[in-house]
Amino acid sequence: MPPLIILAVVMLSLSLPLLGWAVLTRPNPAHLRSVANLRLGMPDPLVGGLGPAQARTRQGYGSRVARTLTPGRSVRRLDRLLTRAGRPAAWPLDRLVAAKIVLFLGVGALSLLFASEYLSVLNVLAGVFATVVGYFLPELLLHSRGQERAKAIRLSLADTLDQMTVAVEAGLGLDSAMARAAKNGTGPLADELSRTQQDMQVGRTRKQAYLAMADRAGVPDLRRFVRAVIQADVYGVPVAGVLRTQASEMRIKRRQYAEERAMQIPVKVVFPLMLCILPVLFIVLLGPAVMDIVAAFK
Repeated sequence: MPPLIILAVVMLSLSLPLLGWAVLTRPNPAHLRSVANLRLGMPDPLVGGLGPAQARTRQGYGSRVARTLTPGRSVRRLDRLLTRAGRPAAWPLDRLVAAKIVLFLGVGALSLLFASEYLSVLNVLAGVFATVVGYFLPELLLHSRGQERAKAIRLSLADTLDQMTVAVEAGLGLDSAMARAAKNGTGPLADELSRTQQDMQVGRTRKQAYLAMADRAGVPDLRRFVRAVIQADVYGVPVAGVLRTQASEMRIKRRQYAEERAMQIPVKVVFPLMLCILPVLFIVLLGPAVMDIVAAFK
């Protein structure tokens, strides 16, 4: 048997146990009890859609093997991207670490089998590229999910600040206004506000909870709002005026963002126009004339 096929079989044999562990293992009961205790008295949904029946933290031998085979820097990067993506319940950190190993070994084994059957430099390069992409695929998916979540937060920030402004001007405190906006709102921003309220309830200061929310979201507009609120709290500036100013600024930024996207449309249309529409148009218009010219010179 060729050495490449033997190596491919070994890689597949190593990836199958991790795949079975990631798919078939059951939730950790201790984690479920901890999440249930944290949810006592809190409205649904919890941040990121986590719940006792949906949590999927994997523990045990498979988790230790996956973490051993993955560099610590990669695990920390995955954890940071997972935070930006809102920590989806279906994508716990241990499962993502195992998915990186499974994809690397599985795609690498298939690439070896293909290269052993059709050996060429192009096939080898394609196999190496597919293996690298498979290894970094979870991070690419998390990065895309984080960008979508940041976009949703940025678009809904102005409306949420308007709700908080009305609540503060009606006599509520900032924390009560934030809790009401989190309860009445939907989407990732409402989840982040709920998480911030939970952080303050378990003992974090307002400044620490707000800065943690800005770090989790990774949205510059939200970070700017957090800094303005912290400065208003430090210097005694009325919060209602700060909220009103921030809400107006966020609406202007949202309109500018929409205008920017609209201005990008003509540039994005140029390439499909040149590659797909213009060649067909030239064939239809100039094709008969070219045929007549060729027939005339025969």
